[in-house]
Amino acid sequence: MARVVVLLGGISPERPVSLSTGAGASAALKRLGHEVIEIDPQNEDWIEAMKAAKADAAFNVLHGPWGEDGRVQGVLEYLRIPYTHSGVLASALAMDKAKAKAVFAQAGLPLAEGRLMDRREAARAHPMAVPYVVKPNAQGSSVGVFIVREGANRPPEELLDPDWSFGEEVLVEEFVAGRELTVTVLGEKAGPRALAVTEILPAGEWYDFNAKYAEGGSRHVLPAELPGDVTNKLLRWAELAHAALGCRGVTRTDFMYDAARNKVALLEVNTQPGMTPTSLVPEQCAYLGMSYDALVQWILEDASCPR
Repeated sequence: MARVVVLLGGISPERPVSLSTGAGASAALKRLGHEVIEIDPQNEDWIEAMKAAKADAAFNVLHGPWGEDGRVQGVLEYLRIPYTHSGVLASALAMDKAKAKAVFAQAGLPLAEGRLMDRREAARAHPMAVPYVVKPNAQGSSVGVFIVREGANRPPEELLDPDWSFGEEVLVEEFVAGRELTVTVLGEKAGPRALAVTEILPAGEWYDFNAKYAEGGSRHVLPAELPGDVTNKLLRWAELAHAALGCRGVTRTDFMYDAARNKVALLEVNTQPGMTPTSLVPEQCAYLGMSYDALVQWILEDASCPR
């Protein structure tokens, strides 16, 4: 059995999600017989703690900036500690939505039209025809995301909030109405393998932070009830997105599907998807016969350095 550091918590707005994911992963690792040391990198002391732990591997369940954007991965590479999920470059690309879209476009993947802007510029006047979406360029879990709908007189006032903490760049994209879908991919040695397509039915207006993580915030339909050709395309596109970014381990790719226009838009690739009690990745794995503990063991066995 291995001596494993679970990196959880951190300093991003997604800290509560990481703590929940970390609790689940730590419990599973202990059930599997591993020695577990939890480290919460809230300050620079975590690096010394990592050195002192003399771990066989780091199980990284951090989310958001300083978690899944390549910076923590770079520290682990420097320390030569095998770690889970994607490496430095793939993590950085996936976290930067505009750069990820450039990679996806080169790979021929379906995308929503949009552009990168300074948040204050985006707040002056509608940057494109309504409806559209404004999202921070480098955040996850739908934090700081606004849907500007028909009838809105101006962009979201929150973009000018002096306490805005989601970065100065925002991505403004056309709003693709329709069904929210997601696909888990396991980066196996033979190549990326997409598992299934889940449709997400949020209890509220859209799949925001609460819908993702609050109990009863959303309902999942697995497998999604879609035409066979659409399902097959989504599975293939998720594998291509994983490969195009150079991802490792497990990822989750999110899509919007407008059946009326037969339009699909790839929204993002999550390089460290949540594994909370309401999370989608463990649910898809269970649907295909892989238990939560087996998934955790698979992720751990995939750890390496460099990645």
